[in-house]
Amino acid sequence: MLASSGVIIDPFLGAARQAALVRARQVSPVDLVRAYLDRIDRLDGRLRAYITVTREAALHAAQAAEDAVTRGAPLGPLHGVPFAVKDQFATRGVRTTAGSRILADNVPDEDATVVARLTAAGGILLGKLNLTEFALGGTLQFPFGQPRNPWNTDHDTGGSSAGSGVAVAAALCAVSLGEDTGGSVRTPASWCGVAGHRPTWGLVSRHGCIPLSWSQDAPGPLGRTVEDCALLLGLIAGTDPRDPLTTRRPVPDYRAALTGEVRGLRIGVIRELTHGGETDPEVRDAVLAAVETLRARGAVIDEVSLSLVPRAGAAFMAICDSEGAGLHLAWLRSRPADYDAGTRRRLLAASLLPAVLLQKAQQARALVRRQILDALVDHDVLVAPTSHRAAPTITAFTAPITSTREAAGRFFTRRSFTTPAALAGTPALAVPCGFGVSGLPLSLQIIGRRFEDATVLRVGHAYEQSTDWHRRRPQL
Repeated sequence: MLASSGVIIDPFLGAARQAALVRARQVSPVDLVRAYLDRIDRLDGRLRAYITVTREAALHAAQAAEDAVTRGAPLGPLHGVPFAVKDQFATRGVRTTAGSRILADNVPDEDATVVARLTAAGGILLGKLNLTEFALGGTLQFPFGQPRNPWNTDHDTGGSSAGSGVAVAAALCAVSLGEDTGGSVRTPASWCGVAGHRPTWGLVSRHGCIPLSWSQDAPGPLGRTVEDCALLLGLIAGTDPRDPLTTRRPVPDYRAALTGEVRGLRIGVIRELTHGGETDPEVRDAVLAAVETLRARGAVIDEVSLSLVPRAGAAFMAICDSEGAGLHLAWLRSRPADYDAGTRRRLLAASLLPAVLLQKAQQARALVRRQILDALVDHDVLVAPTSHRAAPTITAFTAPITSTREAAGRFFTRRSFTTPAALAGTPALAVPCGFGVSGLPLSLQIIGRRFEDATVLRVGHAYEQSTDWHRRRPQL
């Protein structure tokens, strides 16, 4: 905390609340930015959430924001609130590396659409956040430093939006943007104990986002509350002529949907993910307790079987890695040594994938999507664990693989929890639902119908109002 002008600034306060205090002239944007820069200076040497901190630009923008408040100028919904973005999003005049040495000197000449929209809403960019190389996952040696979980720095953060999860959980920014291809917003949210939303595919523009998988990439927000996710989603969603795949649907008021009311909503608990043999008992019990909380608020609960979802991780990796390999063939030929060994191995393996196997993966995708969409005919949302376990140690991901079973567990099992929504193109939210015996966060995943992100957020917010998991803070 930082005391300034007689006001105590709590950096863990949600972005929506901070914006309200700025509008009420109770908090200074300059003081907010300084509070976060102070925490970055003190903590990020250990946590490595950031690749680049835009200190001077942020302070200059904060002073301009404060001047606007003083003279009574119109203020945007995020006015004066410090945010940070995954270093996968282009930022004008600020290097955008995608977590790779290959792009270490890449300085775009325009902002990604999502960055431009947050800035236009009055937000103040603090910097660019760490990630697995090219958002692929499986990075062994992070070129800009190993991201560390703020709840226990020996443990992993989740990928690929690693820094986005760390920065929000450790209050190194008010709110952040990540990108979720197969769980890259939801897994960091899960393992770092914050809320993270994967929007409906096509709801948010990908212009200026360095691609991984064109058919699944989805920029999305991470926040300390579901309200913060709803606030950011409302700002970044909507059609963009520079991304022809974005929807032309009107953008609803996602915050207005957060009524706390779930009475009569039909919620299906995915049996294979909640009760599966790979799911840790503490995760299962936390999710079932969360379900009972929603039942107590009037939701109608039953169990659904989606027999193919345990295979979703394998289908996803075949599709995602193949699409990614197609983007990297030139660099793989000309600069192979500049890739992390884990990234290079995955991309090269995917480039050799036989067409018949890729066809099988696409068929599996269609079947998984059909099961999810069919289940959502009779249910407003589906719920399951976001991850089958709490965050593992960092060394668990870098140790050599000694068996095919271990390979399947490390690469496919955990991805089968978040990839079903990605394969179906549906919205999904991760929200904290407890802590394990290790003291690490556990997470509930809520999956909804396409373009019914408001319902997903409403359920997450209602659950959040009955618990205090989101109010807990890592001891740093």
